[in-house]
Amino acid sequence: MSAKRAAVVDFASDFDHTDPAWVADPYSIWEDLRQRCPVAHTDRYGGAWLPVRHADVAAVAYDTEHFSSRSVVMSEIRPGPRDLPAPIGLAPPITSDPPFHALARRMLLPAFSPRAVAALEDYTRSLCRELLDASAPAAGGEGGGVVDASLDFARHIPLRVIVRMLGFPEEDAEVFRSFISGVLEDVDDSPEERQARADEAVMDKYMDARIAEHLAEPRDDLTSFLLEAELDGQRLHPDHVRGTMVLLLIAGIDTTWSAIGSSLWHLASHPEDRRRLGSEPGLMGTAVEELLRAYAPVTMARLVSEDVELGGRQLREGDWLLLPFPAANRDPEVFADADRVVLDRQVNRHASFGLGIHRCLGSNLARMELRVALEEWLARWPDFELADPAAVTWSAGQIRGPRVLPIRVPV
Repeated sequence: MSAKRAAVVDFASDFDHTDPAWVADPYSIWEDLRQRCPVAHTDRYGGAWLPVRHADVAAVAYDTEHFSSRSVVMSEIRPGPRDLPAPIGLAPPITSDPPFHALARRMLLPAFSPRAVAALEDYTRSLCRELLDASAPAAGGEGGGVVDASLDFARHIPLRVIVRMLGFPEEDAEVFRSFISGVLEDVDDSPEERQARADEAVMDKYMDARIAEHLAEPRDDLTSFLLEAELDGQRLHPDHVRGTMVLLLIAGIDTTWSAIGSSLWHLASHPEDRRRLGSEPGLMGTAVEELLRAYAPVTMARLVSEDVELGGRQLREGDWLLLPFPAANRDPEVFADADRVVLDRQVNRHASFGLGIHRCLGSNLARMELRVALEEWLARWPDFELADPAAVTWSAGQIRGPRVLPIRVPV
């Protein structure tokens, strides 16, 4: 949490998703709120709401009349209608409202179909093996060696896959890291601080250069796909192309990095699940879904577009609302043993990829990356454990995942 903000005393009336207590353990906070205040409020960020029950989260997600997706990251910058004109928004289709949303989403479906994702699996598997080779400790150490499963492994997988999909130079992958961090984690920076960093201007310049290259020399990649796509018989506006490319970076990298890291954290700290998954590879399908449910990384934001009541609270036009899909996944009214990971859970309609019209377009890709990452890690190191549980750190903001994850592996 930034030193600018005082610590939260009562999350029911003053929540903050960057508070150290939330970052360390949001699950107990959500459970407490379900019992006494299912829709919390805060005056921070100019005023915001937080539903934590599955029913309320779903109600908001399916209600596009009262809740707009024009801005999906809550920060100190509260955009007005003129700043992010609906229905297109700055990063379509995730920032698009109906009816434009359906058109923008439908256009992208072929790029994220099961067939398109399957074509990336061999590359993803080779990448995982390359990363494991590079991070393997030197032989000969007593008690095994230590690998940072977040920094040395998990974070590189979605970053390199997305860069490959877009047809960008592989060496440019690091260009996006500070930009993504600024958008998703530095949410309590003032507008002046964000402007001084100039992350958006730098990213726009980079994207414009890649677009110009692809216009001059079309290729078989997602950037050329966007440049050649049409809506209602018209090529996409350059702002639409750029916005969708930025969306893929923001929505496709930190999220999957977090899912892979959280899953490895769980297996490293729960040896019974690690041993079972290693000895029963047929469980991988249900295990991936269960790890996604238990450690869902994504909380979205909405702007209240019309006054509306939710959970007995009166929300006003212009208010922020956080939409915590991870909290919905831990609701005991919907999931038996909601706080326990059950690797062979059969009924698992989790909300990790969202609910409603904005359900994650890249869910097939994220599932594949998580599955392959776990398969390759377990094939290389079937026995592993946390090297120092106290050294694990977690991200703040709307994406939750380990950012430092030291794991002891055999050498």
